[in-house]
Amino acid sequence: MNKTVSSTDCAVCPMLLTLRALWAMIRKTWRWLNNDAGAYAPLLPRLLLAYEFLEAGREKLSAENWFSELAFPFPFNLLSADVNWELSIGLEIIAPIALILGIATRFFSAALAVLTIVAIAVAHWPGQWQSLAELWRGYAITDQGYGNYKLPLMYLFMLISLLLSGGGRLSMDAWLACRMKQFNDG
Repeated sequence: MNKTVSSTDCAVCPMLLTLRALWAMIRKTWRWLNNDAGAYAPLLPRLLLAYEFLEAGREKLSAENWFSELAFPFPFNLLSADVNWELSIGLEIIAPIALILGIATRFFSAALAVLTIVAIAVAHWPGQWQSLAELWRGYAITDQGYGNYKLPLMYLFMLISLLLSGGGRLSMDAWLACRMKQFNDG
């Protein structure tokens, strides 16, 4: 007698169906991550960097100008400490708002990258180091006499990433690009 086994007769079948459904869900998620999710990735560094730079700008707004004590690299050494101070505050207030909204993300990422490079050179890089081991000691959050360029370097890498990728799908840049495409196609 030929009897076919149905899914209700087999104790293994419901588990097999569950595993197949789970595998299908994993494949679908993986496909989404590979095809679509990357467009949303710039949002998180945009928000983090916006918070950090806005905080720095707010602190400078209520502080005394301490830039006169610093030796700026060219071409910023051609500007007075007051002008550098005001430029720094202005960029640290305006750029974070632009990053949050995703407006001119590449431009403001480049501007903040320049600001960060100058900050590393002027305030965070160790004054003197004799070996790579001493230089490496400056890769820290707090200055123990060896510099403290860890956070600015991390910010710089995130800014370069935004410079290369743009603001992503959740940005005004993407919305404007879509509108321009519709306008040009229509």
